Amino acid sequence: MTLASPVTDLLNARDIPFSIIEIPLSEDKKPIRNLEELLQQQGLDPHSVVRSVLFRTGSEQFILLAVAGGGRADWATLRSHLNERKLRMAEYDEVPEATGYVVGAVPPIALPDGLKIMVDNSVQHYETVIIGSGVLGYALALKGTDLLSILADAEQGNFAKT
Repeated sequence: MTLASPVTDLLNARDIPFSIIEIPLSEDKKPIRNLEELLQQQGLDPHSVVRSVLFRTGSEQFILLAVAGGGRADWATLRSHLNERKLRMAEYDEVPEATGYVVGAVPPIALPDGLKIMVDNSVQHYETVIIGSGVLGYALALKGTDLLSILADAEQGNFAKT
C-alpha cells in the first residue's frame, strides 16, 4: 500500500522507514472508535499513539502538543510554560486552518511554519509510535527515535498528566 501526503514525503526525504496502518472509517466518515483494538490485532501497542492536540492561547497563537500513552494535557503546566493566562482547545474548524489537516489525521510533523510544537516526554517511552498520516483513515508507524529526531527543535517537557 502506498500513501502520499506531506508527512510521507517528509519521512521519505529523510529515509525514515514507516508502515501504513489503515483505519476503517464509520458510515459518517469518522475514524473508528476502537482504534486500540485494531492496533492490538496488528501487534501494535495502543498506548504508542502520539496524539496531536491543538490549543489556542489567549494571545491567539496556535500550539500543537504531541502526547503519547493516553496522557491528558496538564493545563496549568501549559499555561505556565507558555506564559499565557488563557488557553483553550482549538475549535473543530480551526484545526485545518492552523495545521492544514482535518481532525483525525493531524500529524505532529510536516506542519506549517510558525505553528509552535511541543512534545510531551511520554513520546520517549515507546520504541514504535503511531502518528497521523495527514490523510483521514490512515496512520503511520515509525520508530519513536526517528520521530523525536524530526521534532528535535520542538520544545520538550512534561506537559501532560497520565
